[in-house]
Amino acid sequence: MRHFAERSVLGLLVVTTIGLAFGVLLLLVRFHWSPLQSLDRSVADGLNRWASGSETTVAVLQQISSAGGRGFMIPLVALLTLMLLIRRRPRPAVYLIVTGAGALLMDPSLKALIGRLRPVVEVPVATAPGNSFPSGHALGSMVVYGMIVLVFLPAMRRRWRPWFIGAAAVVVAAIGFTRIALGVHFLSDVLGGWLLGLAWISVTAYAFRIWRREAGHETPPLTDGLEPEAGPDLRLAPAEGAVLPHPWAKAAEILVGWVFVFGLLYVVGYTVTRWTPGFDTAFPAWLQSFRTPQLDDLSWWWSKFGDTHAILFISLIFCPIALALWRQWRPVLFLVLTMVGELTLFLCAAAAVDRPRPPIEQLDGPMPTSSFPSGHIAATMCVWAAIAIIVMARFRQPWRWIFPALAVIMPVGVALSRMYRGMHHPTDFLGAALLTTAWLTVLWFTVRPNAHAETAEEAAEEAAQVTHRPLETAR
Repeated sequence: MRHFAERSVLGLLVVTTIGLAFGVLLLLVRFHWSPLQSLDRSVADGLNRWASGSETTVAVLQQISSAGGRGFMIPLVALLTLMLLIRRRPRPAVYLIVTGAGALLMDPSLKALIGRLRPVVEVPVATAPGNSFPSGHALGSMVVYGMIVLVFLPAMRRRWRPWFIGAAAVVVAAIGFTRIALGVHFLSDVLGGWLLGLAWISVTAYAFRIWRREAGHETPPLTDGLEPEAGPDLRLAPAEGAVLPHPWAKAAEILVGWVFVFGLLYVVGYTVTRWTPGFDTAFPAWLQSFRTPQLDDLSWWWSKFGDTHAILFISLIFCPIALALWRQWRPVLFLVLTMVGELTLFLCAAAAVDRPRPPIEQLDGPMPTSSFPSGHIAATMCVWAAIAIIVMARFRQPWRWIFPALAVIMPVGVALSRMYRGMHHPTDFLGAALLTTAWLTVLWFTVRPNAHAETAEEAAEEAAQVTHRPLETAR
């Protein structure tokens, strides 16, 4: 109780100090304190002159800034919350939801209350809606990355924890810097966002510790994270051994397989380019006869399911969920190698074959790559086929057959859309099918994605046994 009281008083003092600092800054901004306004203006003008001199610099700043935007952080928090729920850690999941929701509410409320206009710089390089104080990116990044550190710190080994905290701090600092350099916030806006975010996660962390205390749990130092006993469950693959026992030999096998698949694609592509079958142009021309504005829109949307952004989004969603469920890197490695191999094979084969697009109206206009093989179709086939291979070995429920169905329906829909839009021949579809079949066969025998495949319950039980084994040995 004495240690708890000491930590509680210290925590309360820290929260109070941070809150007072934010309050003072808010008053200085609200009453237009001249020294602060002069500092804000000089920093904004200086960074604007630096950033506006290079389009590359502006593009890099915008990319870094996007890591603090709602479009990135809300899906990130949602995905991490889902992972915590899968790992049966509801308390940290609730903490993420409550803390993140509080930051979402505070940002627009305070901006409307203060009503500070955004900077007006000599060479505008970016725009942002709404008022200026506090910076929503600074507030959101401090809250999101700060609470991620507090929740997932127990999963880190002690020697890596300073690096984990440091990396989060660098990300938060970089996001705040970009908002000033892009000319959409003053220095005091960013400082205000950081102070408010730090105060908010301090309050919620303090409340979480009180919640744990009332529930009968110990309250260790905050340097051990919010829930130290969750460490084994938060580790990505605690019970997994070597993913590839002989990595250099496996890498050589994968490389040899890649070369053979490329050779197969080149031979087939060379053949259909020099001796084009009659139906190869007739079929897209026949589909063109059915064009209507409604079908044009439908084909555009379905075609988007196979573009790079959609495939990357599916992969980024599936991989963390797969790690949370099965606690193995092997299926994730299988999917990553599948997509990396698909992309490189498609680019190299398209450049080597250099097949022209069908001689009909092309609704998508000129494309940077040639026609054979279809990248949209190959990417769709590879991602859904790889997911189906992984899922079928690890679920026992009848609904698992949805994934093999998607591995057929999605590529067929994308293929018909691409040919309807005049972008590919039927033999380009054949090239995509050859690429998928041959490349997945190579990875099946080298990576063996379903070796030691377990259900989520079996993986959790095995992880628990590995976690408690040292304790049993000591006893």
